[in-house]
Amino acid sequence: MYFGIMHLTAYWNNSMKTLLLFSLLIFHFSFPIFPQMAQRLEQILERPAVDYQEAVLLVLEATDRFGPDVTGNAELAFNYAMEQRWLPGNAAMSTTVNFRGLSLLIMRAFEIRGGVLFSITRSQHHAYRELVYRSIIQGRTDPQMAVSGEYLLFTLNRVFTLIDNDLL
Repeated sequence: MYFGIMHLTAYWNNSMKTLLLFSLLIFHFSFPIFPQMAQRLEQILERPAVDYQEAVLLVLEATDRFGPDVTGNAELAFNYAMEQRWLPGNAAMSTTVNFRGLSLLIMRAFEIRGGVLFSITRSQHHAYRELVYRSIIQGRTDPQMAVSGEYLLFTLNRVFTLIDNDLL
């Protein structure tokens, strides 16, 4: 009996201490990330109109396919999206996002397969029509209407819901 307790204590001393120390370090360094993200989301929610800088950064972070070098910096994220032709040609970082531009960004970033017309043209107009058809964009919207922060987060939530249900 005594040998079993000593053996268990020795095992706990080596492996468990390492695991405990590693867990505490991970918790310590990841804890400040959550308040920063919550604060940023609150700022986006309050915005009556979102610009491409905020929209691109949020969408690229939501796709979770890009490293921190692209998504951690708004300028790098915007430039990456422009190079990939995920944005309209006249988009600038400070330009307000409309539903057509947001639709193109979401369709391309999440690699959503569209209908025949979107597959041929890859245009913002057909991206908007596709997202309306799939009920990702809902309500009374116009393709030229500015996207609010609340609606941007709602739209991303709809995309994740459809992805989770294997409908995209």
